Amino acid sequence: MDPQLQLTILLVLVARKWRSLLDEKLRPTGQSSARMEALSAILNSPDGSAQVDIARRLRIEGPTLTRMLDALEKDGLVERKPAPGDRRTKRLRVTPTGEATLEEIFAVADTFRGRLLEGVGAGTMGEVSQFLTGLLDRLDGGLPGDDSGPSLDRGPRAST
Repeated sequence: MDPQLQLTILLVLVARKWRSLLDEKLRPTGQSSARMEALSAILNSPDGSAQVDIARRLRIEGPTLTRMLDALEKDGLVERKPAPGDRRTKRLRVTPTGEATLEEIFAVADTFRGRLLEGVGAGTMGEVSQFLTGLLDRLDGGLPGDDSGPSLDRGPRAST
């Protein structure tokens, strides 16, 4: 198999399997990896970040984040406040209940991550992290010669 094709298939499969298993571990708590990602992005963003900035940080569409925020707000985990001078822009803040929930989520995720990465050296993790960061930067910046925009359809070989 072509090494580039193999690498991209493995990236997709690892991410999909990680998310699936983490969601399974979080299910008893009533939480999910998507909720963890959203809460964490809000908590780790500058205070009162706009909803559009959080969506961009998570690399998801605005309506997808809106649905997630509706559920998080209903559960008392986040607050949306109108931005001063622009009532259409919503500023986000994780509530104290949301912070406590995120700690519970991280307790599960950290244990699971530790088991997954057990025996993987810090040097290897650093190299892989640097490599993946570079790929993400390339994707965020747009690939050279790609005038048509993002497309995953590459014909019959795309078997991920």
